[in-house]
Formats: sequence, structure tokens, C-alpha cells
Amino acid sequence: MTSRTASAPRQGRKVLLSSLIGSTVEWYEFFVYGTAASLVFSDLFFPSADPLTGTLLSLSTFAIAFVARPVGGAIFGHFGDRLGRKSMLVLTLTLMGGATFAIGLLPTYEQIGVGAPLLLVLVRLVQGLSLGGEYGGAVLMSVEHAEPHKRGLYGAIVNTGVGWGLLLANLMFLALAQLPDGAFRSWGWRVPFLLSAVLVALGLFIRMKVAESPDFAQVKRSGEVAKAPLVQVLRRHSGLVALMCLAYVATGAVFYIGTVFSLSYGTDHLGFGKSAMLGAVMAATALTLVAIPLFGRWSDRSERFRKGLFLAGVAGMVVLPFPWFALLDTGSYPLMLVGFALLFTAWSATYAAMPTFFARVFPVEVRYTGLSAGYTLGTVLGGGFAPMIATYLLDRTGHWSAIALYLSLAGVISFVAACFLHERADGELLLDQRPRPVSSSCR
Repeated sequence: MTSRTASAPRQGRKVLLSSLIGSTVEWYEFFVYGTAASLVFSDLFFPSADPLTGTLLSLSTFAIAFVARPVGGAIFGHFGDRLGRKSMLVLTLTLMGGATFAIGLLPTYEQIGVGAPLLLVLVRLVQGLSLGGEYGGAVLMSVEHAEPHKRGLYGAIVNTGVGWGLLLANLMFLALAQLPDGAFRSWGWRVPFLLSAVLVALGLFIRMKVAESPDFAQVKRSGEVAKAPLVQVLRRHSGLVALMCLAYVATGAVFYIGTVFSLSYGTDHLGFGKSAMLGAVMAATALTLVAIPLFGRWSDRSERFRKGLFLAGVAGMVVLPFPWFALLDTGSYPLMLVGFALLFTAWSATYAAMPTFFARVFPVEVRYTGLSAGYTLGTVLGGGFAPMIATYLLDRTGHWSAIALYLSLAGVISFVAACFLHERADGELLLDQRPRPVSSSCR
């Protein structure tokens, strides 16, 4: 079977917009939770614990969703490769929206006792399941609809949904932080969760109007739809799943320590106010919204260049955690912003190249499953537990150097793993019984 041509440019742009908006909605809801977990959930849902234990328990509920993401990736990846990308994206957005709205209605520990954190864990699991299936589908819809010379750009634009979602979440909490502390803790924190219903309705409206991926449509017409995508991926491409997982580790660790852990670190240990720290994270996020599309467009020079860009960003994340923390500890707000800019420029290079680089590692008919498995397992190792690990290391050592070393080691692991990944040529299929061998160098 030969590769299909890219869909019409107009349709491709429509799909890109739908993926971007849907991804923004999903990540807004995810980061609203992460911000609330850092700022208020330890008191509202775990008040009987000492401050450190309460913070760790609160962040553990953030991590629970990451554990659920590989399960969601396996489920939605299976049906995405069997039934199509579009229907799965509609379902993931609906689940995420319902779970997020429910968090805004949850009673606190003071109201119902231990039932409150249990309900919180339940809705977090639903969020994790839906996000596990969301990313792979959103990326594939855009990359598979894109013209060949715009694949990197389209994948990068979808990845800016993380920044737009985080920016919206932080703007919401920055506005609510102006409330008196009592009002914020009693009802203010619920507002971002409840308002998610509006964003979900908008996202669903747009997603219902886009066409199915032309790559999947061609596989379906040819009768070569995989019967058991997950089984086939594990049998023939488990090595690629493991490498993709490890290649993501540094990206996730840097991002979640930079955007989640930094909030509590800046307020509790450096004496900055909540608004100041949220402002710093927002400034870094604004930078990524510009840098990611630029790097994505640059990555379209060639497949080899895209891989090199990914590796260059990871190399930056090996080195830059040390100056980032050093600049934070100066207590100077302008220098702190410089530190965030340095760290997130390197992160943006990797994150811009990643969607198209990762999407084309697997053959078309198991691509949703393979991408979702590798990516979501990477988020567990690299992102889900990073804020907890950073909190623990800071408590045990009393200094940021152990956290910086942890991020640097994650970068080394990701660099080595990414050296062995490569993009497949158009038209390479799994059903020809010839699994592509793993590359043996960083070329």
C-alpha cells in the first residue's frame, strides 16, 4: 500500500484548529487541578496531616492521573486504531470535562471526612484516563492531515495547547488570588473547575465538524485495520515503546517541576507571593507559545534535522536546571524570569519537535496505540511523580542541588533513548511482517 497524499490544505487547517482548541481545553482542565493541588488542596482535602505530609498527599492525587494515563492510552489507542481518531477525541473531551466539572462540586474533608479525598482520587482517575487517549489522537489528526512540509509545524502548534491551557488556568487563579483568603478557600477555587463546562462545549462543537484522518481512512479502505493494535505493538515494537517512554522523561520532569513544584518552592521557601510565582510561570508559558511554533516550523527542514532539534533541547535540559535554581535563589524577580526563560527555551525546542518525531515512529495502523503507549508511560516516569520527588529531595537535603541533579540525570536518559528512535517513511506498514529495527546511532 502506498502512502496517501495529505488532505487539502483548508481541511488540514480546520483539523489543526480543532485539535488545538480541544488540546487547550483538556490541558486547561488538567492544570487547573495541578495549580489547586499546589495551593489549597492539602488544607481542604488532607487537613489532618502535618504540612509536609499534606503537601505530598495533595501532589500524590496529581500523580494518580498520570498512573491512569497509560491505561487510557491503551484503551483509546486500541479503539482509535480500530474505529478512527475522531470518535475517540470526542469521547476523551467529554470525559475530561465531566470529571473536571465534578471536582468543582466536591465536598471538602471538613464536610464529609475521608470520603472527600476518595472522591477526589476517583475523578482524578477519570481525568487521567481521558488525557491518556487525548494526546495521541490530537497529534495524529493534525500530523496526518498536514502537507509533508508542514508536519512539524502542525504538530508543534497542537503542542502549544499545553501552554494555552496552562496560561488560561494560571490567569484564572491569578484573578481569584485577589480574593480574601477565606473566600478563595471556601468557594473561589471551585470557579475554574465549573467554568470548564463552557470550554468543553466549545471544543465538542468544533471536533464534531472535522473529517477523519486520511491515513486511517486509507488503512480502513484497504482492509488492513489492525485487529488487536496493543498486542501487535507489544509483540513487534515493545522496544520502540520503551525508548519513546524514556525519551520523554526529561521533558515531563522539567515541565512539571517548572510549572507545579516551582509554585510551592517559590512561596514556601523563597518568600514570593502566589501572584508573583503564578506570574513567573505565565511569563515562561507565554515564551513557549512563541518558541514552540518557531521551532516546529524550523523542524520541517528534514526528518534528521527534526531529530537533531529534539536532542539539542534535551541537551539544554541536562545543563540548565542548575542556573535556573541558582537564579531563583537570588531572590531577584527579574533574574528569576531570566532563569525561567533559559530553561523553557530548551524545553520548547524538544517539545516542538516531539509530536511529529514521535508520531512517525510507528506504522499507520498501530500508530495511535504505539504513540499513546510510549508517551503516556513517559509521563508517568517523567511527569507524574516529579513534583513529589522534588518535594521529598528538598525536605531531605534542604537544598535545590539534588533536584537539579535529578533533572539533569533525566535529561541524560532521554538523550540516549532518543538517539535510537527514528521517523518512518510514508507507507511503511506493520502488516508486512517486517518490523523496523531500532536505529543504532544519534544520526
